Amino acid sequence: MDRREFLKAAAGTGVGLIGFDRLAAAAKLAGQAGNAVPVGVQLYSVREAAARDLPAVLQALSKIGFKGVEFAGYYGWEKKPAELRKLLDDNGLKCCGTHTPLETVTGDALKATAELNRILGNPYLIVPSLTVEGAEAWKAMAVTFNEIAAKAGALGARVGYHAHQWDFRKLGDTTPWEIFFDNTGRDVIMQIDTGNCMQGGGDPVAMLKKYPGRSTTVHLKDFGGTGETVIGEGQVRWDGVFDACEGAGGTAWYIVEHETGARPLESVKGCLEGLRKMGRGLA
Repeated sequence: MDRREFLKAAAGTGVGLIGFDRLAAAAKLAGQAGNAVPVGVQLYSVREAAARDLPAVLQALSKIGFKGVEFAGYYGWEKKPAELRKLLDDNGLKCCGTHTPLETVTGDALKATAELNRILGNPYLIVPSLTVEGAEAWKAMAVTFNEIAAKAGALGARVGYHAHQWDFRKLGDTTPWEIFFDNTGRDVIMQIDTGNCMQGGGDPVAMLKKYPGRSTTVHLKDFGGTGETVIGEGQVRWDGVFDACEGAGGTAWYIVEHETGARPLESVKGCLEGLRKMGRGLA
């Protein structure tokens, strides 16, 4: 029940605005555990606007109420990281991650990537996608990530992998996602994407529970409906997601991602409002 529906019901029961405020306070209290997990947004959600005017977009996202941003490219600002950090600081935003290709965290490139993100205040270097064929190749990729994680740790950074729908399609009696995370150490971040997981036929709650403590950052995206569907309007079992993340999940950041729709800023705002109705993102 949203606020409008509640007020209609309250008019007939005598609860009124005072009653609503008391219930809202109770809901906020109930969500205090979730308030410990700040909510950021993946900038790919607003990519076209960010490419035109990143400072204006960061200001708008801060005003909406997001606490951090995750990069997916830096729109030319990687050449002046101190200025980019100042933009974040001036808007009260943290850098809660970056999506960066595999080649930027391997070999000599890892040091430069880690240093750029150190200036931004971000330890989380997340590879957004991989092209891997077959179970043995996924096991080999897991070995590669274990090696990268060890080198990244020495630089004060962590490496991780982001979920796409194909990661949850069956490969024999398991999935690429499970092969990969069965064979990587706990230093490799499991950045599940709730919507992508369901699109591939997976269960995000089951995956979060299977790998407790691995989901340092989690992409929140609903599944089902139209391209305008925001968090809380689709089919994701949010109570289960929150329980898994806030229990043994070790989640440091919730990160909203909304990739479609004609009004991206309105969409991410709607996602944050949906989370707040469920007691998250209130602090």
